[in-house]
Amino acid sequence: MSKDKRAAANPGDLGQAGIGGIGIAASAERVGVIDIGSNSIRLVVYDGLTRSPLALFNEKVLCGLGRGVEKAGLLNPDGVAQGLTALERFATLAQGMRVGRLDVIATAAVRDARDGAAFVDAIRRRAGLTVRVISGEEEARLSAMGVLSGTPGADGLVGDLGGGSLELVTLDRGVIGKQVTLPLGPLRLMEVGSTKGGPAKLIDQHLESLPWLPAMKGRPFYPVGGSWRAIAKLHMEQSGHPLHIIHHYTIPSADAREFTGLIGRQSRSSLEKMAGSRRRLDTLPFAGLVLERLLRIAQPSKLVFSAYGLREGHLYSLLSPEGQREDPLMASAADWARRFVRMGDPALLMSWTAGLFAGEDDNSIRLRHAACLLSDVGWADHPDYRAEHAFLRVLRYPFPALDHDERAFLALAAHARYAGTIDTPQTAPVRTLVTEGQGMKALVLGLALRLAHTLSGGATALLERTSLKVGDGRVVLTLPDDGSVPSGEAVQRRIDALAKAMNLKGDVVQPLRPQAAE
Repeated sequence: MSKDKRAAANPGDLGQAGIGGIGIAASAERVGVIDIGSNSIRLVVYDGLTRSPLALFNEKVLCGLGRGVEKAGLLNPDGVAQGLTALERFATLAQGMRVGRLDVIATAAVRDARDGAAFVDAIRRRAGLTVRVISGEEEARLSAMGVLSGTPGADGLVGDLGGGSLELVTLDRGVIGKQVTLPLGPLRLMEVGSTKGGPAKLIDQHLESLPWLPAMKGRPFYPVGGSWRAIAKLHMEQSGHPLHIIHHYTIPSADAREFTGLIGRQSRSSLEKMAGSRRRLDTLPFAGLVLERLLRIAQPSKLVFSAYGLREGHLYSLLSPEGQREDPLMASAADWARRFVRMGDPALLMSWTAGLFAGEDDNSIRLRHAACLLSDVGWADHPDYRAEHAFLRVLRYPFPALDHDERAFLALAAHARYAGTIDTPQTAPVRTLVTEGQGMKALVLGLALRLAHTLSGGATALLERTSLKVGDGRVVLTLPDDGSVPSGEAVQRRIDALAKAMNLKGDVVQPLRPQAAE
């Protein structure tokens, strides 16, 4: 790579500038993060530095740099060669994708190996990238910020298991507390064997040295890291969970301990059948062992898996305080509305539908707002497939800050907005994630949005002249007296369907236009 190309791929010293919590304004310029870990090296390119950045490109290479660090103190030579090749490719890709800011972060393996500095220098010479080797404490802090970026107000314990280390951080309703890094990554534990009494004993020694860890009893635990996400995927498969999305996948603590124990008892061939892949197969039992021992000591109430970790935490740390305080779900939904929705102001649907949902709590209002922003997502699809596509898009889109039941609620509302029902074979598995009451509200909300779009054709000015109210056993749609928003057969069908779902009667009211004085 030429000197000019290297400079374009890694402008200035941006690889270092972002580590440390510098607050900058949100930017639409593409940003990239390369994470050089003990097991993998990954490049993620995002569409901008925003509250809810969208990953445009995501690629990792399992180099196993940390294999051998525990015993020899040196990086894995094969991993170094593979890593340098991958990093040259990543730098070229970033240049081709016109990434304006590319930050490169190295963690446990590089900071602990005696030849870590030589590897960093080789990266600079070969790929033209400036690498920032962060401390264990900084790695823990960024991992916790990653969890907070996708789960605002998280309260409990964060655990980020990499190939070479385990970072633990306490969170008190969104405030970062105690943090520690421990040499308990699966690649290290694989090298321990029986020389120090076995991995389980070593894990217990480190965890029992933390006097504050038992105080996490009864609070959520937020696992981060590829190996623990692999365990979550296995649990999804074994339990028949209908939604294969890691973020906010939740398991009761007792179930998780039982499952990690099961993993530890499996043979390699059995694990391969469970996992369906050889990737992380060697490290999976050790990742399960760390999790099982941690759950035994900390005794959390449940596990809430986070798809957001160090990379997302790094981007979150670059935002201004105002940017960090934004609701990431609303930011993501609003961004989607700006890109794909026809209606001039989708937020108007919030006030228009409010009369149907008296007594909502704050989170219910938040979810209804998101549904309103996403209500026109299928407009460009073939009419026969709009409901299906809208349902699947909302269900599977990487929205942050959503539990699986909340995600199902939004998807069902999107389905009802186009199909007029949520009771179809396609939605049946997902309906198991919501209560009967949540399902009914999704139907009512979807039908109300269906009525709004039929009534106005997506024109904000028309919808503003109407109102939708509930009272005296009726759902009443009031139209303006000047005939500027006409009724019709389709409108009547929509109001009737909405009223039926609420066990009420539907009326369309259009006051008589006042007669002009003679």
